[in-house]
Amino acid sequence: MSNVNATGESAGPRPVPDAADEDSIVPIFKAYTVSAAAWLVFATCIGLIVALKFPYPDLLTAPAFSFGRLRAIHTNDAFYAWAAPALLGLALFTAVRSCGVRLYSPMLAWISLGLINVAAVCGTIALDLGYNAGDQEYREWPDWIRMILAAAFVLTAWNMLATVRGRRDTDLYVSNWYTISGVLWTIIIFSVVLIPWYQYGLGQVAVQGYFMHNAVGMSFTPLALGTLYYALPKLLNRPIYSYALGVLAFWTNLAFYPILGAHHFLFSPLPWWFQTLAIVASVAMMVPVLGGSANFLLTMSGQGDWLHRSPAMFILVGILCYLTGSAQGTIEALRSMQQIWHLTNFTVGHSHLTMYGFITFAIWGGVYALLPQATGRTAPDLALGIHFWFSTIGVVIYVLSLSIGGTEQGLDWLRGAPFIQSVVDQAPYWLWRAVGGGMMVAGHLVFAFNVAIMVGWPGRQAAADLGPAEVAA
Repeated sequence: MSNVNATGESAGPRPVPDAADEDSIVPIFKAYTVSAAAWLVFATCIGLIVALKFPYPDLLTAPAFSFGRLRAIHTNDAFYAWAAPALLGLALFTAVRSCGVRLYSPMLAWISLGLINVAAVCGTIALDLGYNAGDQEYREWPDWIRMILAAAFVLTAWNMLATVRGRRDTDLYVSNWYTISGVLWTIIIFSVVLIPWYQYGLGQVAVQGYFMHNAVGMSFTPLALGTLYYALPKLLNRPIYSYALGVLAFWTNLAFYPILGAHHFLFSPLPWWFQTLAIVASVAMMVPVLGGSANFLLTMSGQGDWLHRSPAMFILVGILCYLTGSAQGTIEALRSMQQIWHLTNFTVGHSHLTMYGFITFAIWGGVYALLPQATGRTAPDLALGIHFWFSTIGVVIYVLSLSIGGTEQGLDWLRGAPFIQSVVDQAPYWLWRAVGGGMMVAGHLVFAFNVAIMVGWPGRQAAADLGPAEVAA
């Protein structure tokens, strides 16, 4: 790895793909984004119904609309039908543009997207009919469906590695380190949880802790960070603040994150030393989080007069949620805090602060920064602002209501209050959760509208008008 220039690519001569090569990645990037946006609207509409069931328990009581089925549909579709294709589309586009080569195989990219959508449709139908792989969070889809999804990631890994391998420059920009590792780690994670022989009793508990945390931290997180390492320099037309910080964050994340999932099962029959090791790893994770957050924030420094008028505002919120959500997770991993917050609404707020506040906002920042470079069309400023404020205010209301409510809930349990008292105490917080969720869904509808404009409807600006200086393709 080496220095980078002002457009965020590796220093030195950069081979430029010809027009035919450029055309091959553009429809693929557009298709991945359109598919992801459609599933985002669907998955979060389901999530809104789930949120409304708390203040209004008699809402939609048919088995197909039961909480147990809809909640699993919401989480799995948000993970694998929204975040996965959105991030993979961004990763493929980043690989092509940063390496200055053609995509190795457009056909593999199309097959991967098809497999993702087949898995999402089959998984949604199976869950709503009551067929699942058991009460294992984020992996309720039956095994054969998860194998289809895993096949999509295998093909994507093949495509990305072959694309990056074909570069003429010896340097590899840091974005590709993150995105390739995210895809490879996803394959490893899926392989571990698809092996059935040791998933009984405590073995299943340990594997579930490994999966549920690494699905976020070793899959979506590196894919999102890799996107930001490419998109942010493009938006600001300036190099990333420190290449060394990016490398430090990469390796420390790889060292500490895989072993911290067991902090979800403190005070369980899992070995005490294993639980303690997970707590230590949770604290150590602040090294890559602080390093990565500082890198992005220092890159943005001095651009305050322009940030609020650009897609970089989505990236800024994403980084702030990455920092605060990770710090919150470290505190939550301590045994004294687990006694209050474990199994409460607080953990639901925390998961949305990270998966939504960080991952989803990072995706939006990447899409708004890079899709116009592929299509030459940008979303209207008004629609961009409406999306930003509805989603930002919505997630703040959502997370704050559940964080406060979850703390009260845990304190009720800790002081021995009747369980029904903790339910009654949650009523106002559940209502505010639904309000925040409604605002988030409204923002998603605007995002889908913006995507439609960027992929084909008449836009108002050319891609070169995006930044404070002319943005190079």
